[in-house]
Amino acid sequence: MVKTPSGAVVHVEAYGSKEAPPVVLIHGASGSTYDMTFSLAPALMDSHCVYVIDRPGFGHSPRMKDESLAAQARVLREAIQTLDSRSAIVLGQSYGGAVALEWALQSDDLAALVLVSSPSHDWETGHPLLHRTLAEPVIGWWASELIHALTPQWVIAKQLAEVFAPQEVPEGYADHFQPRNSIHPPRHRQNARQRIALKAEMAAMVRRYDTLTLPIESLHGTADVIVPDHVHALPFDAKVASNALTRLDGIGHMPHHVATEAVVEAVKRASSRAATHCNPD
Repeated sequence: MVKTPSGAVVHVEAYGSKEAPPVVLIHGASGSTYDMTFSLAPALMDSHCVYVIDRPGFGHSPRMKDESLAAQARVLREAIQTLDSRSAIVLGQSYGGAVALEWALQSDDLAALVLVSSPSHDWETGHPLLHRTLAEPVIGWWASELIHALTPQWVIAKQLAEVFAPQEVPEGYADHFQPRNSIHPPRHRQNARQRIALKAEMAAMVRRYDTLTLPIESLHGTADVIVPDHVHALPFDAKVASNALTRLDGIGHMPHHVATEAVVEAVKRASSRAATHCNPD
């Protein structure tokens, strides 16, 4: 656990050599360090010092009162700077990509940014009824308790399969990730509130994208129906000159598990571009 200067407590795990270039991994909605430590952290630890973070309220990190993207980015930045003063590559997947984007917009201390299946823009559709229900103060408490108590294992397995579709869930992932933790009632309610708030937060962020000049590598599956690339990755690439987009043909929402080498290569490209960006001569 790392206590930040502002008093927040964040769970951070470190892998690889402390002398290697630092990369920070930020998990998505309903996730935890267990997601990033299954495939991606092991694949990066030979070449990087890998910091894997539990966002506040998820995994082993205590919840914060302020659940906004801005507050999360600030606290995660403080936690990493407490451990390592070097400029890091920050990688975020799905909702974690939105946190990573906000981090880059807040501060110029990043070496580079890597976005994996990341939202970057507002979207036209409304919020699912389940999220709206869970976000309500009273009915959300009862709903989350009932969901946690009554949801059978086959439903959890089906939902996990939908997240990975059209690819299969990797063997051993469910045991490692422990998906039932995602519907732990306080965590489930927080996730719903954050996903509802995300639309407005994204809309506000778009207006600031012209300030981004650091090296950015983004990866997005063409078959991602959770965060569609035509809504997010393609408009972002068109708007941000320093972004290099890699579209992964036929890949869904979880490239860091089903196309891990492509993500590792993106981190390596980001590292190389960061060195050039800092030392243009």
